[in-house]
Amino acid sequence: MPRMSAFEKLCYDELRRLHAIDEAALWHPFTQMRGHREEDPPPPVIVGAEGNWLIDAEGKRYLDANSGYWCLALGCRPKEVEEAIAAQLQRFGHSTLLGISHQPALELAGRLTELAGAPLNHAFFADSGSEAVEVALKMAYQYQVLRGHPERRKFLAFGEAYHGDTIGCVSLGGIGLFHDTFKPLLFDVVRVPPPQGYKSPWEDASAAFVEAQAKPVLEALEKHAHELAALVMEPLVVGPGGVIPQPPAYVKRIVAAARAKSVPVVFDEVAVGMGRLGRLFAFEIAGVKPDILCLAKGLTGGMLPLSATLASDEIYNTFLGSFGERRTFYHGHTFTGSALGCAAALAALEIFTRDGGAFLKRAREETIPAFWRALQPLREHRRVGEVRGMGLMAGIAIVKEKATGEAYPYERRAGYRAVLALRKRGVQTRTIGDLLLAVPPLTTTPEEIALLGRAYAEALDEIE
Repeated sequence: MPRMSAFEKLCYDELRRLHAIDEAALWHPFTQMRGHREEDPPPPVIVGAEGNWLIDAEGKRYLDANSGYWCLALGCRPKEVEEAIAAQLQRFGHSTLLGISHQPALELAGRLTELAGAPLNHAFFADSGSEAVEVALKMAYQYQVLRGHPERRKFLAFGEAYHGDTIGCVSLGGIGLFHDTFKPLLFDVVRVPPPQGYKSPWEDASAAFVEAQAKPVLEALEKHAHELAALVMEPLVVGPGGVIPQPPAYVKRIVAAARAKSVPVVFDEVAVGMGRLGRLFAFEIAGVKPDILCLAKGLTGGMLPLSATLASDEIYNTFLGSFGERRTFYHGHTFTGSALGCAAALAALEIFTRDGGAFLKRAREETIPAFWRALQPLREHRRVGEVRGMGLMAGIAIVKEKATGEAYPYERRAGYRAVLALRKRGVQTRTIGDLLLAVPPLTTTPEEIALLGRAYAEALDEIE
């Protein structure tokens, strides 16, 4: 596949035409479209990418500090992944998995289950992180039904959780700003608060702290275990709900408590898996495996939509039976196990794992520590309440008054102003409310990390 190294600027009339379409026809996700239309200058129109940089129609370059919304783990155009997609296109682009198989899906299922290890020996493919979680929900509930426990239909989930935007995932979600509108459509969950007070993986987490933070989960399990289909969590970092980190010992503690009550555990690693925290799987850091594991985003290097839900032998074997028993998992998607997506994922996994995992070892030992060193000065900034996160995943809480933690009024859009200030400095990212995100690719260089540190500090100065 030819790889363009230069991109022509669009002429004024062509760019104006595209902006007009943007105003009239394209509805952006999580975006107030009236405000979007009124942006001056208009938002960039991306026409190309190189390395970790996006290139807009006017030739301006932006370091992608949001990794295409946390998925471009290997940068904007990983050569080996692009070549794998092109090679697969020369064979075939799509074939169903209904009743037949195809080589890319078989190879990927084998590779993923090999890497995850027993008992996560079975892979079900879908198209997105939301769908991976929907698969897990239906799988967990049908597992209970097949075991003779249809009353176990509730899920234990966390406050500020984000698991996607389909109705089942929104039911699990606990972000009021995103989810309150849809409450009449949702099923009930047992909700517990996420852990609080743990800011980074370099802080000590005492046994007393872990036990205190786990207490609400333990109490909920004691009270509701008999009606729970599963516990669902984002392990180690609650993502879009606030980039709230968790001590590994906390994850291990609540998984043990759930298993003691025969409650299966689902790890939503859509955001935190595939190297984002420095390991291929977040459960490697937590030191405990789930019964069901959800993967997406960086699974294909972020290049194509694909997700995987891995199930344990215990879950999978419960669905086995004769046709007359109707134990089949009646779920699927048109592009389940996309051949192109599977080819991309196999190439991405090769990068993650070859040479004894040298790529992720470098991320753990060099890139991630340098990233947090660059962000460290922001902790003292007068408009920063706290900087929290783990791996290459940070949230910078913008506040009006540092001493009291007082927030800016919502309509002041302090986070949005910081995004615009960063954009002027050649850095592209997003906010969640006034939580400024820094989630760069794993391929970010030392020079790019230094740029991030400078640009974020200057942008925070400018929001006044």
